[in-house]
Amino acid sequence: MSSAVRPGNMPDNEDALQARDIGKVFGASKVLDSIDLALGQGEVIALLGPSGCGKTTLLRIAAGLMAPTAGALSLAGRVVAESGGRLVPPEARGLGMVFQDYALWPHLTVGDNVAFPLRMRGIGRSERRAGARTALARVGLEALAERYPGTLSGGQQQRVALARAIVAEPPLVLFDEPLSNLDRELREGLALEIAQLLRELRLSALYVTHDQAEAFAIADRVAIMQHGRIAQIDTPERLFTQPATVEVARFLDIGAILEGSTSAGRFRTSCGLEIAAPVPAGPVAGGGPAHLLVPRTAVRPVAAADGELRARVTQCRFQGDRYLLRLNLNGASGVAELLCPADRPARSGEEVGLAMQHDRLRLFPAAA
Repeated sequence: MSSAVRPGNMPDNEDALQARDIGKVFGASKVLDSIDLALGQGEVIALLGPSGCGKTTLLRIAAGLMAPTAGALSLAGRVVAESGGRLVPPEARGLGMVFQDYALWPHLTVGDNVAFPLRMRGIGRSERRAGARTALARVGLEALAERYPGTLSGGQQQRVALARAIVAEPPLVLFDEPLSNLDRELREGLALEIAQLLRELRLSALYVTHDQAEAFAIADRVAIMQHGRIAQIDTPERLFTQPATVEVARFLDIGAILEGSTSAGRFRTSCGLEIAAPVPAGPVAGGGPAHLLVPRTAVRPVAAADGELRARVTQCRFQGDRYLLRLNLNGASGVAELLCPADRPARSGEEVGLAMQHDRLRLFPAAA
């Protein structure tokens, strides 16, 4: 039997996972750099970032598949990985895991695949079968218990993998880009199902993905990873309304980013266009080089003469209940593009004005 702590027995004051100053080096390459992360009981955190940012490496350290070069990692208050010290193997951590390639045994039935973690814990056959049926019922596949994985669709196989991950009611479930092999429509549906199931069962989860919509649909908080560090961790709403850096705003594709400078409470683009922008306390308050984020949600198209900004339409797409305009902003150095919803169509090449909601603009100091 595993010595892992079950959710119902987990001390109230312990995080499901706590990473302290985790680092990982491969040769001369620093893949993880001083990662601090606390995942609470019943919380779902998504690690979101581009390929090579370190998110899968952090997940593998949490799973016990890799040792950290620096720092320590605890599960339910128990240290399971420490640089130069303790490393508890994966099978002794009592975790649930869902992989990109499903990792199902082709020679075992669906029921036996789901029951496998219980078998490894020495649980009797009748109790294993009952547990597998319950887990399969939770993902809507109880009727397929006697089928073999090779006869199932990709979406059904992923549900089987999820049932296997939750059958033992682990204190933490790890997801390694589980939906990336599925088509967009199926991916969206399964993401919502996973989110609902995790919340119904009050499971803690660490979810790795490169898909922003998937992360936002599933997670309570999203950790944006860049260059081996957590650039920002927050709720999806706050990430969009209060990105911590220009780099985070660019990665999330929140809107257009204009280069310029601030002076006397106004922002002037590099091409001389002035915008009355909010100037927060801090490095930008006294004036100087800055970047202005103009989110899509902060603008609406108006007549060219009435807009604080002007833009040229490069594309107009009908989306059923609205139009989506791709705009090239005038007064921006280089190419600054912005997607903007509109009630009416616009011709390619047409100039439009943009009315702005100033309270949604974000100002950042330019990098030194």
